[in-house]
Amino acid sequence: MIVPRLQLDWIDSQRERMIDLVTTWSHINSGSYNLPGLQCCADAVGSEFSRLGGQMTRLDLPPQEIIDAKGHIVFQPLGQAIQILKRPNAPIRVLLAIHYDTVYGEGHSFQRTTRVDANTLRGPGVADAKGGLVVLLTALEAIERSGAADQLGWEVLLNPDEEVGSPGSSSLFTEAAERNHLGLVFEPALADGSLVGARKGSGNFTAVVTGRAAHAGRDPQHGRNAIHELAELIGTLNVIGEAIPSLTVNVGHIEGGGPVNIVPDLAIARFNLRVDSAKEQSKVEGLLRQAAVEINSREGLSLKIHGGFTAPPKPLDGPTLQWFEQVALCGRELGLSLSWRSSGGVCDGNRLAAAGLPTVDTLGPRGGGLHSDAEYLLLDSLTERAKLTALLLLKLPGSFPLSPVLRGEG
Repeated sequence: MIVPRLQLDWIDSQRERMIDLVTTWSHINSGSYNLPGLQCCADAVGSEFSRLGGQMTRLDLPPQEIIDAKGHIVFQPLGQAIQILKRPNAPIRVLLAIHYDTVYGEGHSFQRTTRVDANTLRGPGVADAKGGLVVLLTALEAIERSGAADQLGWEVLLNPDEEVGSPGSSSLFTEAAERNHLGLVFEPALADGSLVGARKGSGNFTAVVTGRAAHAGRDPQHGRNAIHELAELIGTLNVIGEAIPSLTVNVGHIEGGGPVNIVPDLAIARFNLRVDSAKEQSKVEGLLRQAAVEINSREGLSLKIHGGFTAPPKPLDGPTLQWFEQVALCGRELGLSLSWRSSGGVCDGNRLAAAGLPTVDTLGPRGGGLHSDAEYLLLDSLTERAKLTALLLLKLPGSFPLSPVLRGEG
């Protein structure tokens, strides 16, 4: 197939508009729990995507179950997901997805973009993932301008809760996986432009230890120190991590206790675990249960572990590897040398892969400093990655052998 120069040249002509959109959307705070900001961002993003002419729906999500500082279960409202469908009965159907929330809350000091140099834009979410939103949009605009559009059905899914583990939108990805042949997710590429192949699985957990308060001087024997027991659990997590070298353990937040003359009766730890495989995940879950049984066997103490693995491990299996190779072929036509490597990071691509959909999930722009006030976007990668995606989609109807590549057909 001859490279469709008309569509690719059109993408090049959109460079300044793409930069303007990233800048505008990054100035809208869309922290995962900032509901007014998320609504404002969804309105702005939805207005641009509406020009594609698909059937757009705003989807309410169930609230997230979280543990508050007193160890109680509370429910955190979430923003709306945006779904857009076009030609859902086409013979080839592709899901294109990315989140529009960021890790930067309403009170975070990092709120504005700065042009560092001619090719670098620093700002909240510029790479993760407002830049990915713009790449996705521009690639689909190019497709809709081409004659190949009639043979290709696509679904766009934009969610507001990925940065907190997609607690409300995860089922949407499972459902979408059943309707499509290929998943494309626009998380940022690695800093050198590489794609992410295999991904670890990730789980967020909250451990709540309750004990018994007592006077630390007069009656310490009557108390049951929740902080001491929590410290033991954290030590156990470290031991598990040493026994399973590929396991990543990160205790991110601890709270509890009060005046030092009172034996503390409450302690809470929030931690993240990342595993390489489903087998490893099962082993870790078993070890956590054993630790809970040990502490709960002690008089006056209780340990409850909330949460779990919400992003299953994503291996680079045969069907998915074929799609990575196809992306690399498209890259070569554009003068790009694309490779891929594994990562401990997770995204909604983990959920799509677990549902059986071959997925390439780092088609967003190049950048770095993610999740910090040094986050930056390399501006030349906006058109670069939009052209890569558009070329991949333009080649789908006529060039790729469907039976060995598209799941469940042939």
